[in-house]
Amino acid sequence: METNRRRALGMGLEELFGAEVLDMDSLEEKIVNTTPKEEIVNIDVNEIRSNPYQPRKNFEEGPLNELAESIKIHGVFQPIIVKKSIKGYELIAGERRVRASKIAGMETVPAIVRDFNDQEMMEIALLENLQREDLNPIEEALAYQSLLQTRGLSHDQLAKKLGKSKSYVTNIVGLLNLPESVKQLVIERKIPLTHARTLSKIKDAEKVEELADKVINEGLTTHVLDEIAQDKTYEKRNKMERKETEELRTYKHIQEVLCDLLSTKVRIRGSKIEINFQDLNDFNRIMEILNINE
Repeated sequence: METNRRRALGMGLEELFGAEVLDMDSLEEKIVNTTPKEEIVNIDVNEIRSNPYQPRKNFEEGPLNELAESIKIHGVFQPIIVKKSIKGYELIAGERRVRASKIAGMETVPAIVRDFNDQEMMEIALLENLQREDLNPIEEALAYQSLLQTRGLSHDQLAKKLGKSKSYVTNIVGLLNLPESVKQLVIERKIPLTHARTLSKIKDAEKVEELADKVINEGLTTHVLDEIAQDKTYEKRNKMERKETEELRTYKHIQEVLCDLLSTKVRIRGSKIEINFQDLNDFNRIMEILNINE
């Protein structure tokens, strides 16, 4: 039974990433709606800690206190979702409810215990990060890069899942090319995103830092910075990126054809083709399409 539950959970997360648009709320709703009431248990609030892959978040006191007052009167309306760990539980969803419950003086909170692995915990943290309103461009770029690598998605596929354009995703990820000192300036909002995108396309780190100083000290507009960056003395990254795109284009097309043919997610990474299936029946369906007899 535990194996089936674990498989169903994995399918749930896999379905989330296979969905047209990524949405952390959808994952939480799916788990809550498919969990029998008898599996919802009360656990000690002091045994719960945040997702270890999730950066510490700030919570406004006003809304948190309002939620705490509501919990005092009505209790916790929706159970939190946790993973059992060596010491207590690791939080998957519902951190505001846990914090508010502590403020309200609650000793326990209703919870659903699920056995997510480390990879899934990391991906859930990434999804939560992407839905934060105060996410800075570098944090956003790191989250995109992690999803691209862990899920084997193309920039175009990730863009569609995030409801953004491919160029937006490519430009944001490109910020990771910036020197560390300039990344910090972007994090501190001292360099606007529009300027940072232009700087990220320049290959020479020293020249990027020089231009970054001019942006701050001389107040260069985006238009002026673009004109300066067009000078031939500033070598661009375009050639390297174009070559990589050409090499991947054939595989990407084949991957898309196989996805359509098999009605499931297919990834081509390196010299391997990975085909996802949900269960034995789904596996047999794929084998029939490929005309492979056992």
